[in-house]
Amino acid sequence: MSTLPNCPKCNSEYTYEDGNLFVCPECAYEWTAESEQEAQEEKVYRDANGNVLQDGDTVTVIKDLKVKGSSNVVKMGTKVKNIKLVDGDHDIDCKIDGFGPMQLKTEFVKKI
Repeated sequence: MSTLPNCPKCNSEYTYEDGNLFVCPECAYEWTAESEQEAQEEKVYRDANGNVLQDGDTVTVIKDLKVKGSSNVVKMGTKVKNIKLVDGDHDIDCKIDGFGPMQLKTEFVKKI
C-alpha cells in the first residue's frame, strides 16, 4: 500500500513522487512535503461573517440548533464564552449554560 498523501488540490489518491516533489497526474499539481505541513499548521478558523476566531473568544449562535439526542434547542442569540478551536468535523469545543459541553461548527456562530 502506498503511504503517499492525497492531492491537496483535487484530493486524488493517484499521486506519485518525483524527486522531492509530490505530483498529481489528474490535475498536474505539484507540492513538497514541507509545503503540505505548513498548510496544515496554518489553518484559520472563521465565523459566519468571515471574522478570524481564536481560542478564548466569545461568540453568538446565529440560528436555532437542535441538540442531538435531546429535544432541547440552542436558541439563536445564545452567547458562548471561552471557546476552544479544534480540528475535526466540528471546529469549536465549548460549554453552554443549561446544556453543558458541546461542539459547534464555525459556520453557525459569529464573533462578538
